[in-house]
Amino acid sequence: MKKIFLLLSFLVLLLPLKAHAAADTVDDQANLLTQEQRTELANQAATLDQKIKGQIFILTTNTNTEEPRTFANQQLKARVGKDNNGALLLIDMNQRQVYVSTSGNMIDYLTDKRVDKILDAVTAAMQNENYYQAGADYLSMTKEFVDAGVPKGSYRIDEKTGKITYYKAITPIEFAIGFVIAAAAAIAFFVSVRLRYQLKRGTYRYPYRQNAQLDLTERQDQLVNSFVTTRRIPRPSNNNGGGGGGGSTTNSSGGGTFGGGGRGF
Repeated sequence: MKKIFLLLSFLVLLLPLKAHAAADTVDDQANLLTQEQRTELANQAATLDQKIKGQIFILTTNTNTEEPRTFANQQLKARVGKDNNGALLLIDMNQRQVYVSTSGNMIDYLTDKRVDKILDAVTAAMQNENYYQAGADYLSMTKEFVDAGVPKGSYRIDEKTGKITYYKAITPIEFAIGFVIAAAAAIAFFVSVRLRYQLKRGTYRYPYRQNAQLDLTERQDQLVNSFVTTRRIPRPSNNNGGGGGGGSTTNSSGGGTFGGGGRGF
């Protein structure tokens, strides 16, 4: 009987933790969702958290007066830390704006084109006052893009400096080819050296005292000039880009580096 009581007490302690986790993932300050809807969206986000090794959030508010991008970036940073993996959908009912903020690897997963497609779906749901659908579309489309992987040829471009950083990932095929080439080169080198220096054991002694030589020199290299060439790539003017490649425009409005985008509804 005592064991049963302890087990029940342990289960009761777990219930508030689950509710707290759902509240943190779906922070519905504007009370747009039911408790069941919040829990369902939080469960969907949990599967994404494991894939990206980070966290996905939904935040609704009806009191924010800050610029939505800055506010969303600050909220994401407060939850995952500076430049860690994560994404946050802000639904700002006070300013009638939605904004998707990305950090860490989510900047590369959710390129500008992909964010635009998410915003197409989210704003359509918001215009119909279907708030649960807005959150569900955001999560399902984000999962779709994460499953598809970072687009080939993806890059980041700083909106202020125009500096471009290209994303490069080694594919399984490239890894296999590189491994085979490296193994073949290593074996060929070993065989070549063994054939060249193969001697009968015990019949030869290398005269290391006579042939040894030590020559120490000092060398200094001094960097005189360094140049970095950058160019600005403008964002597409339309908001209906495909889900394919392209780049992610980054900013630092909330401290750290963020991607994403937003629009009114």
